[in-house]
Amino acid sequence: MISVRQEAPDRWTALRSDGGAAGRLRLLVRPDDRRILLLQGGADGPLLDTVLAAEGDGDLYAEAGEDDGDRLSALTSRDFTVARREHLYAVPTTPPTTPPGTAAGWPDGFAVVSAADADMVRLTALDRDLRRDVPGTGEWRTDPRTFRRETFGDPEFDPSTYLVAVDGDTGGYAGLVRVWIRARPARPRLGLIGVLPAYRRRGLARALVARVFGVLRERGEAEVVCEVDETNAGSNALFAGFGARRIGGSVELVRPARNSLAPPAAG
Repeated sequence: MISVRQEAPDRWTALRSDGGAAGRLRLLVRPDDRRILLLQGGADGPLLDTVLAAEGDGDLYAEAGEDDGDRLSALTSRDFTVARREHLYAVPTTPPTTPPGTAAGWPDGFAVVSAADADMVRLTALDRDLRRDVPGTGEWRTDPRTFRRETFGDPEFDPSTYLVAVDGDTGGYAGLVRVWIRARPARPRLGLIGVLPAYRRRGLARALVARVFGVLRERGEAEVVCEVDETNAGSNALFAGFGARRIGGSVELVRPARNSLAPPAAG
């Protein structure tokens, strides 16, 4: 017998009859106003039923491993449908070769700085603009103070692996790469690589990745993990050039607001 207890306005725990936790659910509201259900452990069904009854008035998103049949079934049986899919890659920090036609080294006319030394107003704007091109992300809203707190306050933040490319002529921020450093034995995770449209096709994205991979390689890190939307041809090609191998995948699902669900057929 499973019961569900609300621990906080955004957190629920599924409890077995002996009082032990069978699963947990957190409702995360992102800066793009998307509401994400984060499920941990088991008892997905009772947790989802409780939260959907209380929070089902707006669109809700959830994620499941592509091979997690139980979680996928629990979600799809409650009107969640597949919105997109991601590949999970392990990428060696030492690339096998430089792809044909790709310039090696750092592109002329650009400098690189750590996020720790960047101007927060401009870095916040760069992050917001780059997220517009990330599949599965809506209109991101944040401010420099919140951005600073959430970035530098994250225990996985490392100033040496969060780098910003700077236009040498204008001083404008052109792109960034950030790798989050997780406690061993977990591998570092590449969270974002992005270049503004005006600076693309100059090899800057590859140069940023190569620069941060060099930092990690010197520390003895052999691989980085990253997630890439299956429709993102540019990022998939970029990491293929670094020798990425696919080690799994995930599925993002969405449940539309109740008032947008199709009414039941008349019987």
